[in-house]
Amino acid sequence: MQPTVAPKALFNEAIGLISAGQLGAAEASCRAALDRYPGDINMQALLGAVLVKLERHAEAEATLRAVIAAAPTFAKPVEDLGYLLLQAGRAADALPFLERATRLDPSLERAWFELGKALARLGRGKEADAAFEKSFELSPERRQMALAAEHQKEGRLEEAERLYRRILRQNPKNVDALRLLALIASGAGRDDDAEAMLRKAVELAPDFLLALLDLGRLYRDQDRFAEALACFDRVIELEPGQPQAHYQRAATLARASFTPEAIASYRRCLALRPEHPGALLGLGHVLKAVGDYEGAVAAYAACIRVAPASGESYWSLANLKTFHFDDTTVAEMERRAAAPDTRPASRVNFLFALGKAWEDRGDFDRAWERYRAGNEAQRAAVAYDPVQTEAMNDRLLATYTAEFLASHAGSGNPDPAPIFILGLPRSGSTLLEQILASHSQVEGTSELPYVGRVATSLNRNRADGVNYPEAMRELRPENIRALGDDYLAQARMHRRTGAPRFIDKMPNNFPNVGLIALMLPNAKIIDARRHPLDACLSCWRQLFAKGQNFTYDFTEIGEYYLQYQRMMDHWAAVLPGRVLTVQYEEVVSEFEPQVRRLLEFCGLPWEDACLRFYESERPVRTPSAEQVRQPIYDRSVGHWKHFERHLGELIDVIAPVRDRYRRYEAAGRVPAAAGLPARPGMAPGGT
Repeated sequence: MQPTVAPKALFNEAIGLISAGQLGAAEASCRAALDRYPGDINMQALLGAVLVKLERHAEAEATLRAVIAAAPTFAKPVEDLGYLLLQAGRAADALPFLERATRLDPSLERAWFELGKALARLGRGKEADAAFEKSFELSPERRQMALAAEHQKEGRLEEAERLYRRILRQNPKNVDALRLLALIASGAGRDDDAEAMLRKAVELAPDFLLALLDLGRLYRDQDRFAEALACFDRVIELEPGQPQAHYQRAATLARASFTPEAIASYRRCLALRPEHPGALLGLGHVLKAVGDYEGAVAAYAACIRVAPASGESYWSLANLKTFHFDDTTVAEMERRAAAPDTRPASRVNFLFALGKAWEDRGDFDRAWERYRAGNEAQRAAVAYDPVQTEAMNDRLLATYTAEFLASHAGSGNPDPAPIFILGLPRSGSTLLEQILASHSQVEGTSELPYVGRVATSLNRNRADGVNYPEAMRELRPENIRALGDDYLAQARMHRRTGAPRFIDKMPNNFPNVGLIALMLPNAKIIDARRHPLDACLSCWRQLFAKGQNFTYDFTEIGEYYLQYQRMMDHWAAVLPGRVLTVQYEEVVSEFEPQVRRLLEFCGLPWEDACLRFYESERPVRTPSAEQVRQPIYDRSVGHWKHFERHLGELIDVIAPVRDRYRRYEAAGRVPAAAGLPARPGMAPGGT
């Protein structure tokens, strides 16, 4: 005979599981206890509370209503039901339960606070204030939290931070204060502080879903994908029906180039919340990456139906390059771009989409005006300092001299696997990647952030102010080898096919050629180059999802191109033969010879599949995704001439290097190869 376990012991066991964040185990414990003691009202109420935490709303509501019917004066389940209904957006239904809970037990601080929220949502402001005030009387800490949150909402971040820190001095276990303080730190760029606070919050409250989600997003923004996924998977473990966790997981998988897995997670999120605009938009992006054009269009169109005031879906359609807006949609975009209540970020998206729409119609002057307005607005919203760019390049040139590179030659990891494609964005790098990734020995892994991360790792734990690149002078051969090891270890998670070679197509790696050459001496480095007017104009016409903040002003774009040319000239001088320059205009006019040249440089045998790169089914995540799924064409060569009368500023800036590229301006255009069959609602693209 098994010993009898008292109901109180079983109750305390379930409470312990809840405190440990083991909600599934807590539910099982409650149900097992109720099998033994079916009439235990406390255990029934606890089960209801667990189901609330699990967001199983229907079950939780039924359980709590049964408890209330059996014990009408039991205040806690009344409070829990009110809270549940309010969370579900049913303020009118929640109100009588929250009022009843405060009458049954006036000391229930949360009940007063939730009552205030319900009254506020119902437009009963004075009564809401009174309820909030009662909550604050019962909990001075709640008052301080509310005041800090108001400061934070209104942008008074110093006041908010001061209050949160005061609260934490009084109660170091206030996980809400830790989380909100972490958000302030993250917004200020203090990611290490934010991470420490979020980790502490999760340690104190393992089932604190908001903190887990925030920590996962922080990791993702740092490209720490495995750690981010662990956070989101933990949330899903705690609450499988949490759509936001599936959405964040999908966004992380997409960013890490795990495209099929991202598609599955987006679809899971949408199964739980069909009108989730972020998931619809993200699904469109990953379907575009795998070449499912119709699916991408459908996802973007669904996002427009759900969130018509958001411009991002319109720009995403335009960014397909092969999509053609109809007149009705163009008129709607013009209306929303001009509307005073359109959010600034959406206005920028509408303006760039309109630039593409008018360009498709051959109205280049009107296209110019929309692009110009969009670029001016975006430039005002981003931070970029061209002086800082030039200063950093000065330091790189001073560090990576021919003598320095020669003295450290052969120190790095000898693995020949990496192939780096770099250069200015929109210069044909995606095309080169697609060609090489069509080879049986090469895997395309898209744009990897790890070279930059390796560089910045040399800045850590330095109290003497010595940073990268100067810190390179202190490294011994084994240290340089470790940098290569680190890069390869981080890149490994993106290698999925078993191919012996892989491509890192991060354009902005061009200042880091010296670092690549040292830490990976057998890596191949390819410079994707394009006529400066076409390259700069294409950047200016592109609204980038992240980074590339130099692209929204013609003077800054031109100066950046000059810096790019300066750096590549230096690498050619100090690392002769290490970098293969591939000119886009030559690729489209002399396709097969250039492909042969590319394969020979990489030490790869000839494969005809490289000429049929457009048949590859690999995911492509860049703006050129649709373009590289067509046979080679020359429609993008000389595209700048459509806008020539507007390009005086840019032409003046790039004058020092333009003579190098004059032959491409004068070259005769070769007949364009046939593109893909026209699809309904499409226009040929290629720029």
